[in-house]
Amino acid sequence: MGDAASGRGHVVYPPRSAEDIFKDYRARRSAILRALTHEVEVFYAQCDPDKENLCLYGYANEAWEVALPAEEVPTELPEPALGINFARDGMNRRDWLALVAVHSDSWLLSVAFYYAARLNRNDRKRLFGMINELQTVFEVVSGARQQQSKERSSMDNGGRSKPVKIENNGKATDEAYGEDDSDHGETLCGTCGGIYSADEFWIGCDMCERWYHGKCVKITPAKADSIKHYKCPSCSSKRARQ
Repeated sequence: MGDAASGRGHVVYPPRSAEDIFKDYRARRSAILRALTHEVEVFYAQCDPDKENLCLYGYANEAWEVALPAEEVPTELPEPALGINFARDGMNRRDWLALVAVHSDSWLLSVAFYYAARLNRNDRKRLFGMINELQTVFEVVSGARQQQSKERSSMDNGGRSKPVKIENNGKATDEAYGEDDSDHGETLCGTCGGIYSADEFWIGCDMCERWYHGKCVKITPAKADSIKHYKCPSCSSKRARQ
């Protein structure tokens, strides 16, 4: 297998700085989160117990793949957990996904710190700090299960909360993400990848229209009241470079 930084068969220069390694980590994490949440049915079907040892790979282009492990020894990068497909039918589905999530967290960290081997102590500490600001894959997958229970309870009570959006008048409103209430459960935080929860404060970027936990972008409901047009950190940095 070629360097998995941007997909199988693509050899690229490895990330060198703490910031670049973090970007690589975040992209791989995003790919795995998608496999274990939004595209979980596809992922589940691909993990056929009758096939050989399979692994879940996440790439820096945010693509994921269920595939056989690398053949060469030693491998170019640390390898994910081997044989995740064998336990699929022998466990409760939710517990199996949680187990894959835990192993994926371990793999993501191992790849990040493989790249970080030449960083100094302060840069490694900074890298871990950036990683630790994000929820783990396990936390997100577990949260997704809790959210499903909350949504069922909310629907039973005849009510449904919506993400918070900043309107032009600077006031926080309960405008829905899009127009369809059924989409709320599919909303992902643009920073941590967490799934929308009705009991948390969210804010939408007026530039890219992505949604974020208020805590992830350090915006409180009180601060949101004074914002006329919110720009997420990514859009703000792009505008500054132009």
